[in-house]
Amino acid sequence: MAPVQHAEGRIASARQVFDGMPELDTVAWNTMLTSYSRLGLHQEAIALFTQLRFSDAKPDDYSFTAILSTCASLGNVKFGRKIQSLVIRSGFCASLPVNNSLIDMYGKCSDTLSANKVFRDMCCDSRNEVTWCSLLFAYMNAEQFEAALDVFVEMPKRVAFAWNIMISGHAHCGKLESCLSLFKEMLESEFKPDCYTFSSLMNACSADSSNVVYGRMVHAVMLKNGWSSAVEAKNSVLSFYTKLGSRDDAMRELESIEVLTQVSWNSIIDACMKIGETEKALEVFHLAPEKNIVTWTTMITGYGRNGDGEQALRFFVEMMKSGVDSDHFAYGAVLHACSGLALLGHGKMIHGCLIHCGFQGYAYVGNALVNLYAKCGDIKEADRAFGDIANKDLVSWNTMLFAFGVHGLADQALKLYDNMIASGIKPDNVTFIGLLTTCSHSGLVEEGCMIFESMVKDYRIPLEVDHVTCMIDMFGRGGHLAEAKDLATTYSSLVTDSSNNSSWETLLGACSTHWHTELGREVSKVLKIAEPSEEMSFVLLSNLYCSTGRWKEGEDVRREMVERGMKKTPGCSWIEVGNQVSTFVVGDSSHPRLEELSETLNCLQHEMRNPETFGP
Repeated sequence: MAPVQHAEGRIASARQVFDGMPELDTVAWNTMLTSYSRLGLHQEAIALFTQLRFSDAKPDDYSFTAILSTCASLGNVKFGRKIQSLVIRSGFCASLPVNNSLIDMYGKCSDTLSANKVFRDMCCDSRNEVTWCSLLFAYMNAEQFEAALDVFVEMPKRVAFAWNIMISGHAHCGKLESCLSLFKEMLESEFKPDCYTFSSLMNACSADSSNVVYGRMVHAVMLKNGWSSAVEAKNSVLSFYTKLGSRDDAMRELESIEVLTQVSWNSIIDACMKIGETEKALEVFHLAPEKNIVTWTTMITGYGRNGDGEQALRFFVEMMKSGVDSDHFAYGAVLHACSGLALLGHGKMIHGCLIHCGFQGYAYVGNALVNLYAKCGDIKEADRAFGDIANKDLVSWNTMLFAFGVHGLADQALKLYDNMIASGIKPDNVTFIGLLTTCSHSGLVEEGCMIFESMVKDYRIPLEVDHVTCMIDMFGRGGHLAEAKDLATTYSSLVTDSSNNSSWETLLGACSTHWHTELGREVSKVLKIAEPSEEMSFVLLSNLYCSTGRWKEGEDVRREMVERGMKKTPGCSWIEVGNQVSTFVVGDSSHPRLEELSETLNCLQHEMRNPETFGP
């Protein structure tokens, strides 16, 4: 009776039946233990296993495989080692299923030494395909590719699952060429690719938008081999075209999906969100028969990505009301949405909730908190959130570095960078954008030049447009327009070849700030050629002419904008008062308290112009 009930997902009812049984044999204990483990109820599984140890029934090999699976899911290698000691004392060290579970557990905990020791302690004749694949996975999971290759070569029989482990492992690390090379070898072997093989290959192609040709080639081979209708393969193809931004291909894949699993529904919602079809995503969300935490998180993330932070926040609240247990990804997603709107009050409430759930130490959540508090101007809370992160990743350091930089705290930012290097974290291109931004905002021209040089020489990080833009901004803010122009000219090919013309726009802005009309006109000509439909260069040049008293030239630029059908994007600002956001757009007089606001602004303006009237 108990197996039937928890097979239907009624684990609570199954436990009641279990507790009411007059006699509990090992089979009953194992049935309950396995159910907890498979349903992800790991703490319940551990508690039950502890009770089993002190009961009349003793654990057997099925008991140990179930609890080791729990250890693997939790990543709790310390508890796993205790279970191994108990395995040895109980005389199950020669059990094939138990040894395979031990290797799997150590592999998922990235303890390759222990996994290899269990493997080598086994008799050669007692190993099976699962044993070899578990050890192979252990090395791939730890990104020890050479050791994994040695195991792969040593395998008596390279089954399809082993090929998939190798391909998916390389795909996870973005090693597309290695994936394709393995795939070619697999095609020449006796084992043929399956839906999981193609899914891994498509995911590898999705990781880099430059791999468009490879992605389409893999898709073609998938169609030829008859795996195009497999759910896993179909979802990965949909993800590829969505990340590629190929709307037509993505919609074609959406329409061709016949069998919809939970993953399919989530993939469709994600695809709609990524191509900007938020209404379509909402429609699919309502049609989905089941909504798990991934479904809700996808909606929250999608709304945030599409600039609708308020809707993202509403969905998070609805998710909490629905009774779905939130995870750290959901909290991170809604915090990013709050930071986009600078909703400090809402962010603090969510911060309180996630502390209650114990998620404050997770890197993804902590990074979102640092970003939120920094954007809302609370640098102390940002620093505190950074300190709460248990295992800081590169994003953590970069986010905090940017926070210090944009707040003008150059000393703290540079000290943080030193601490980051000392901790063994290698900087990337984003790190140096943050450092150069810091130097720009704080007027540290000499330090900025040294960092710029170190990035290329010491860390061999390829120069990007954003790095050049930061340097031009730094020189421009400091009035070093000649140096700024030289830098833009030196890297003109890098700037010209990119669709991002922010470097030239930054230089033009510096010319406007320092009233350098001739250089401004020269830069404006470059921008008109590079981006003839963008209004930014026209607006900056017009402002430059007006600021230097050359009104006629300024009027001529504005007239040219009208003739080209250009309109200046109106300025926008917002403020949060009492957990409510008020937005103000230039030319908009729809705010209900506009008259009161205007009077207050006039009073403030008068005080600023006549400070002596109000005393010190």
